[in-house]
Amino acid sequence: MNIIADLRQKQRLYAQDGLPPSMLKTFFSDGTSANLIYRGMRCCARRRLTPVAYVFQIVNKLINQCVIGIHAEFGPGLVLVHPVGVVINSRVRGGTGVVIESSVVIGDEKGMSPRLGDDVFIGTGAKIIGGVVIGSGARIGANAVVVKDIPARATAVGIPARVVRQR
Repeated sequence: MNIIADLRQKQRLYAQDGLPPSMLKTFFSDGTSANLIYRGMRCCARRRLTPVAYVFQIVNKLINQCVIGIHAEFGPGLVLVHPVGVVINSRVRGGTGVVIESSVVIGDEKGMSPRLGDDVFIGTGAKIIGGVVIGSGARIGANAVVVKDIPARATAVGIPARVVRQR
């Protein structure tokens, strides 16, 4: 189930800072409600319960100040570390293990939306716009503005974002 995978990924992320937190502590940490509401919204959208999905979207906006399009698709292990200010277009596709910090915008340009690989990290305030592809294992720095593809295992920073390191 995606919710359990999301919580386990968040637990692994927090464990990088020291001892791994309990599942209960992880559950009550910032951002978990946004993840749960997003997963509920997607469940309703997949079952063609669009009006209910929109209610979930509105609740997420009111509680977490987070707007995620009802058709935005992420694999298991999505982590919204701090959901305030996050805006994700409905056409965005993301792989497994995507970690999103606060105030991130992943948006459409001229009908084209980003595609994110697996294990992508997006830093605070980053903007990813248009039909770009972010490769698996990529790291997008804080406040970067991504308008071109980022290769797998690369770190991109700046405005416009440029690759500064390739792992």
